[in-house]
This record gives sequence, structure tokens and C-alpha cells, in this order.
Amino acid sequence: MKKIVLIAILFLAFTLRLYRINFPLADWHSWRQADTAAVSRNFVKYGLDLLHPRFDDLSNVASGKENPEGYRFVEFPIYNAIHALVYKLFPFWSLEMWGRLISVLFSLISLVFLFLIVENFLNTQIALLSAFFFAILPFNIYYSRVILPEPMMVMTTLGMIYSTVKVLGDYELRITNFYLILGIIFAAISFLLKPYSLVFVLPIFYLCWRKWRFNYLKWIIFFLCFFFSLLPFLWWRWWMSHYPEGIPVYSWLFNEGGIRFKGAWFYWLFADRLGRLILGYWGLPLFVLGLIVKPTRKEGLFFYSWLMAILAYFVIIAGGNVRHDYYQVLAVPIICIFLAKSTYFLLFAISKESYSQILTRILAVICILFMVAFSWYYVRDFFNINNSAIVEAGKSADRLLPAEAKVIAPYGGDTSFLYQTNRRGWPIGIEIEKFIDLGAQYYVNVNINDPEVKWLMEKYCVIQKTAQWIIIDLRKHCIFQE
Repeated sequence: MKKIVLIAILFLAFTLRLYRINFPLADWHSWRQADTAAVSRNFVKYGLDLLHPRFDDLSNVASGKENPEGYRFVEFPIYNAIHALVYKLFPFWSLEMWGRLISVLFSLISLVFLFLIVENFLNTQIALLSAFFFAILPFNIYYSRVILPEPMMVMTTLGMIYSTVKVLGDYELRITNFYLILGIIFAAISFLLKPYSLVFVLPIFYLCWRKWRFNYLKWIIFFLCFFFSLLPFLWWRWWMSHYPEGIPVYSWLFNEGGIRFKGAWFYWLFADRLGRLILGYWGLPLFVLGLIVKPTRKEGLFFYSWLMAILAYFVIIAGGNVRHDYYQVLAVPIICIFLAKSTYFLLFAISKESYSQILTRILAVICILFMVAFSWYYVRDFFNINNSAIVEAGKSADRLLPAEAKVIAPYGGDTSFLYQTNRRGWPIGIEIEKFIDLGAQYYVNVNINDPEVKWLMEKYCVIQKTAQWIIIDLRKHCIFQE
């Protein structure tokens, strides 16, 4: 029966994540999605060079250094490699749609890992409830179908935890070794994608401590495995250092503006993101109740150590978590677990001598429905196209301009517009003459009232002008006549 219910939850999760799956890449956080998708697209165009990932932005906006080759050194581009290979093998759907579908697949695998982890420590009902919440939370639905490395990172971190659970189980050596190797692989990929997934060493360390205590031989093996899983990340960081122009400035991630522990830090993370976006206000009582439900002997403090790891992540990466809501995707699995614990308690475990079981269950269902409804009220705008003009102008530029042309597509440094042109270039204006010297050939702008546009119209030839955008040839000098 549990397999049928789990499959039904997986089907529900998959169906919900298909919402606007084929929309252009101009929705919420499209700038970061565009940067990720651009690396994949350039793998398709120029070959799969994992050691030299490139995106479309040739400016110095990201790193503060001139970047004429458009290097993009952030996470190791394993997600982009999978994205590009799948698209080349099955080109009947767009690159963007494939990117989202791949993220959906990683999310579904995450759901299964979450179920297996929870079932190991609690019971099947709570495991299914955890999977159910992971499937339906609107915040998680959106960020499970974005073109970002986050869905893959969530999957690898959960795979790392699940593998550890299996290694610590009483299995024969062959099975233990299999999960040991699998855990190292998951950990290595997770660290390569996002180094802050290192915080998950805390719950893993707790599980190992419960099992081994002072068995020094086991701890030596543990630290050796940790070292081997960390080696690829250390190597990648060393390799990245050879291309400083491709490394975005990242010091702000830790404590931008000294925001850590200030009122704004608490507000954005715990009130706005956790309370409003993820839990839709009405999910907060369920989450808090989940925290105070007495843990079973088998789970011990494992889920609390997991939660502490997330809190440590919020503290360490304070700037990044406050500025960008997608950084909180890492917290969703443990939130779902505590929601599941409280829901199970209210629906099945509460004493009927102390409370009205019928009223308790009705209120639990109301909390869940209102949580999803109010969260959806805010998250639904994430799916919208923020500026349809950049999509249409990008299509027009892609149709009219040479394939290898370099363009200036001013959009305040946001690369979303540049991505739509399917060209490499600069997402800012102002230094037009400088960019021309660097190889810029065309100028595309969706703000036709920009004084810069008027100046360029007087100096260069206009290829196309509509009520929403303009395309100018920077190679030809002429006087524009309407």
C-alpha cells in the first residue's frame, strides 16, 4: 500500500511542477537562471568543456574584472553538462524546458530520499506525510523546476544523508561498501555544486557518534571518506583560481552590510521567508508543534541536528540568505519533516481524553489548506514573465542578427535580456565606445526612451524600431530617419 501512496505523491509532485514548464526564461530570478542556462547553451554550441564553462556575459559586472571570454566559474558544471547532453540527444523540446524537466527529476528523486530517511527513523505514515509536504509546498514547487543547481544539490545532500544511514545499518559488508562509495559520490557532487552543503556534516556526525562513540578506527575511516569527498571541491577551487575574471564577487554572501543577527536578518529569514513564503503563515503552528513533539528513541536528536545545520547555514551565509530567497531551498526537507511529525500527531496520535479528536483533525486540515493557499498567493507571481518585451525583443534580435554577433543588451546588469538574444555580449550600456572596441556589433534595448538610445540613433543605423524595443547596428554610421 505504501508504494501505491508514494507513487501517487510522486505523480502529484510531477504534475504540479509542470505548471508553466514551457514558459520563457524570464520569470523570478531569471538573471540567475539565465546565467546557468547560458553555460549549458554554450556547451551545446561550442562543445562540452567542463574545465572552461562560459556564459553570455562578457562584462566585468560579476567579477569586477574584464571577462572577454565570458568565463563562469561558480559551481562545477555537472548540472550544465547533463542539461546540454540531454538536449543534444533529445532536441524536440527547448533547452529551457529540458533544464526545468531535469530539475523536476532531481526533485522527485529528493522526495524519494526524504521518504526513505524519515521511514528509517519514524514510521511510514510520517514518511509519506513528509513526502506529501515536499510535493505540495508552493515555494518548493517553484524552486523544483528552475534552471539552477539547487534542485540537484538538494538531491545530492539527501542522497548523502540516506547513504550514511544505510552505512550505519547492520548490513553485510558488500552492501555497506556500496553505500559508502555512493555516499562519497553524493557528498563530492554536493560540495562541488554548493560548498555550504558542508553544514550537513553536522547531522551525519551526530549519527556516526550515536553508532560508534569512541571507536577510533571507525572515525579514521569517516574522516578519510570525508577527505576523499572534499578533494574534488578543493581541486575545483584551485583550478578556478587560474581564472579570476570568471569568479563572481562572493564576499557579500557571508555578512553583507553586517546584517547577521540584526533585526533585518531575523525578519527576512524567519518572518518573510519561513513564515510567509514557505509556510504561508498558517503552517507556522504546525512547524512549531513538530518541534515540540517528543522525539522517538530511534530518531534521537537527529532531526534537531539537521535543523541546527540549517540554522548554522543561515548564520554563516547571512548575506546570501537575506538577499535571495532561493537560498532557503536547502531548508525545505527538514521543514517538511517537522510539518509531518506535527500533522501525524494531530491526526493520529493525540489523546482523545484531552482534546476533541474531530476538532483537532479539522483544524489540522484547515492549517494545511490555508498554509498552501496563502503561500501560493505570494509564490504564484514567481511564475510570471516579468517583462515580456525582453522575450519578444530577444526573438527579433535572434532572427535578424548574425549567429556569432556580439551585442549590448542593457538591462541594469541583469543578463536575462542578453540571454533572450541568444548572443554573447554586455548586459549594460553607458560605455558603448569601449564595448565597440571590445567587439560589440549590435545594440538592443527595450527602453526606447533611454537618452542613450537617442544618442545612438543619431550616430548609427537602426535595424528595427518598435513601440517596445530597438535594434541598432553599431558597425554602420548613418543618420536615422523615421
